[in-house]
Amino acid sequence: MTPKEENVTITPKPETSERHISGSPTNGFGSPPARHRGLLLFAAIALAVVAAVIYSGIHSRAVGESRLKQRTEDAAIPTVRVILPRQGSPTDEIVLPGVTQAFTDSPIYARTNGYLIHWYFDIGAHVRKDQLLAVIDTPEVDQALQQARADLETAQANLAIAKITADRWQGLVNDGSVSQQETDQNVSNLKAMQATVASNAANVRRLEQLQSFEKVYAPFDGIVTARHTDIGALIDAGRSPQPQELFHMAYTRTLRVYVAVPEVYSPNVRSGGFATLTLDEFPGETFRGTIVRNDNYIDIASRTLLVEVDIDNPTGRLLPGAYVFVHLKLPNVTHPLTIPADTLIFRKEGLQIALVRNGKAQLVAVKISHDYGNSVEINSNLEATDAVIVNPSDSLVDGTPVHVTDNSTGGSAK
Repeated sequence: MTPKEENVTITPKPETSERHISGSPTNGFGSPPARHRGLLLFAAIALAVVAAVIYSGIHSRAVGESRLKQRTEDAAIPTVRVILPRQGSPTDEIVLPGVTQAFTDSPIYARTNGYLIHWYFDIGAHVRKDQLLAVIDTPEVDQALQQARADLETAQANLAIAKITADRWQGLVNDGSVSQQETDQNVSNLKAMQATVASNAANVRRLEQLQSFEKVYAPFDGIVTARHTDIGALIDAGRSPQPQELFHMAYTRTLRVYVAVPEVYSPNVRSGGFATLTLDEFPGETFRGTIVRNDNYIDIASRTLLVEVDIDNPTGRLLPGAYVFVHLKLPNVTHPLTIPADTLIFRKEGLQIALVRNGKAQLVAVKISHDYGNSVEINSNLEATDAVIVNPSDSLVDGTPVHVTDNSTGGSAK
């Protein structure tokens, strides 16, 4: 090939250079800088997608853990059912239970030994004071009394001769017929005989008194409520740890009723005041009683004041042992609040209830003014709008967060 031909073949190069400078594509691919920018953009998009995927996974896991933690904490919060206290109608009196008792109630015992030979009154009999109830045969006491009387007579005879002898010797000692020693001895013998007579006389009186116990008398007016002996029964008085009761008597013309008045009402109870009593066996009737005394002491266990109310019962309509309701007037009108008994908490801190306030349990000390069995009347630290937890857990403490169940009635206590 000639040089001329070579020059001819080289002439297209400037065209290629011009096309390169003008940026015109020479084939299906772009220039190297364009490809570099495309790769960078693609890498950035891929990186963003990966970062978004990673962030989404981490975020979803964090959200799941947060939800699980919240659910766990929510599950740890106890769910409780609450109820509102029932507000009673205004009242100016309190009604307390009591039991009637005989004004005097006494067992009748024997004081001597023997056999019962007769009894005169059975249960339900009305007897008067010093009326004969029974007779006891006491042969041993009778024989011992005869012997004691004989010993007394012997001692009295010896005393008489001792007195005569002492008087003689005192007369003889003045003229020197007997010695002073012998005289003093006879005078001392007289004093000894006097002491023996006094001792035997006391023994006779003791046995006579024991013999008088052969007859059992009524110690007061009343009713025989029990008879625990019969004809021929052995009477062994004072020899057994538990003496044998022959009869039981009660004085019922006046009855006593002991009432435990709650501490909050104790200032309203005054001796000399009046109380009204009602009984189920006498519907529509009331009986008037008098507050005669109280023990002036608040019982630590029950937080009550023991009060005695006496009732006149001349006709005997009221019987000892009857269940009564004692109505005591109050100076101010009160609005009692009642809650179910299963809301109470019994702990060493005292009687408490649990209230729901601001989503937390709050333990409040309360006092019962009246116990109705299934429900109780509370007279302190409780409002009609308080939500009281029913059946509180033994582990419930003050300040514990709680959830109120949807099936809480939110109404009054039944």
